[in-house]
Amino acid sequence: FPVTIVAVDGVSLTINAGETVGLVGESGCGKSTTARLILRLLEPTSGKISFLGEDISALDTEGMRQRRKDLQIVFQDPYASLNPRMTIRQIIAEPLIVHGLAESPIDPRVDEIIELCGLSIDFGNRYPHEFSGVQRQRVGIARALTTRPKLVILDEPVSALDVSVQAQILNLLDDLKRRFDLSYLFVALYIVTGK
Repeated sequence: FPVTIVAVDGVSLTINAGETVGLVGESGCGKSTTARLILRLLEPTSGKISFLGEDISALDTEGMRQRRKDLQIVFQDPYASLNPRMTIRQIIAEPLIVHGLAESPIDPRVDEIIELCGLSIDFGNRYPHEFSGVQRQRVGIARALTTRPKLVILDEPVSALDVSVQAQILNLLDDLKRRFDLSYLFVALYIVTGK
């Protein structure tokens, strides 16, 4: 007999400037897929993705590359999302260099965002494996914010961290949201428990 698999269907959401919207659901329901579709890390097969009044689902590769500085993501697993061969300063500077906003990792914005994310500037020449999970997530957040995006997608940003440090990251995200007037799409897992 035929089996029908639907990966994200009929999703409609609006995120206004300065707003945080939560996308909550059970494991496997399509939350992370939706986040990646918004960023066009996955290509949608139908529908429309509008950002600041522009249909970004219709943009070609170059058009989307230019738009991507305004759309950033913080991944669930801070270690897997950081290049182990790059120093922290190189990782954080990479979006600036890719988008032509800086010529090298030696840019004042890099050290500024390192400090704003609660890390020491002295950490800039170290590598991801030298840090704790919460510190690596701070690096991931710093990397996402260097281009001063309008929308940041937070794909379960604290689920891989110990409960004891999750509040640190949530408080940091709240502070940065107010400082940079960010909009957030916060993806979170809803766990169903039996009675």
